[in-house]
Amino acid sequence: MKRIAFLLVDGFALLSTAAALEPLRAANLFSSENKQENLYEITLLSMSDPQARSSVGGLFDTRPFHEIQPGFDLIFLVAGGKPAQVRDEALFTWLRQADRVGAALGGISGGAVILARAGLLQHHRFTVHWHHYDDFGNLPGDWLLERRLFVIDRDRYTCAGGSAPLDMMYAIIARDHGTSFAQRISDWFIQTEIRSPDAPQQSSIQARYGSLPRAVASALELMESHIADPLDQDQIAHLSGLSVRQLQRQFRTSLGGSIMEEYRRIRLETGKNMVTSTHLPLTEIAEMTGFASQAHFSDSFRKTYGQPPSRLRKKGPGKTGP
Repeated sequence: MKRIAFLLVDGFALLSTAAALEPLRAANLFSSENKQENLYEITLLSMSDPQARSSVGGLFDTRPFHEIQPGFDLIFLVAGGKPAQVRDEALFTWLRQADRVGAALGGISGGAVILARAGLLQHHRFTVHWHHYDDFGNLPGDWLLERRLFVIDRDRYTCAGGSAPLDMMYAIIARDHGTSFAQRISDWFIQTEIRSPDAPQQSSIQARYGSLPRAVASALELMESHIADPLDQDQIAHLSGLSVRQLQRQFRTSLGGSIMEEYRRIRLETGKNMVTSTHLPLTEIAEMTGFASQAHFSDSFRKTYGQPPSRLRKKGPGKTGP
């Protein structure tokens, strides 16, 4: 059972919070039907009072964060309103302690702003609600802000708020318990289409790739939400509900290549975007795209794009020709 905490900052959006909590409740409900223990233990925290007030005035019973040791598997900051004005050093210290003891950290809606102010988003890809984009323009530092629906980068989980937590929780549950189980939860909430992490900027997987078998589409969704911490093909097949051999056959029929070839292409495309749009060292880009070393990243990059990433960077954004 995974322990997940939600720290609700007064003024948090009720829709975002419900969209994050309800899939976890459903996962526990379906698990209990099979006489299994709950899959997720949920704890609601607040800044100081034993209650947190939502944007529409609804109250949640909570426990002040400083009364709890941060020994959770995952902690989400849920914030709306003006998260850039949160400057609670006790909270920042608590979050840094959580990071040191191995808790993953997440931000919902404006929660990423608070994580950034605590110094916990450096060298991580992340997203935030579009209303808070300008907050990062006012914060010193180079931020890897992506205008996506949600971003999972190693131990950082961020999403844009609104209904986006439904899609992020689907990705988390699919990783933990397989895509069939996650799809059952999606159907429970009449979420007829699971949006990919980059849905605000790109069309759906089906629109980009064409008609695909469900297992192949599920595998691609897993790949796109696990860039920095790649899954192996056994995990991808298991979570997609097929054997490796069956999934491999469907990949070759649908896309003309193997599972891991397509996965490598997706990771390299992410790396290429970072090479041309950021000043991050190539060693960090290699780590953030799941390569064992800069040399491995550069070699794979050269084989795919015909030139090393260092040469592409010298040309600058948009200058990818010979």
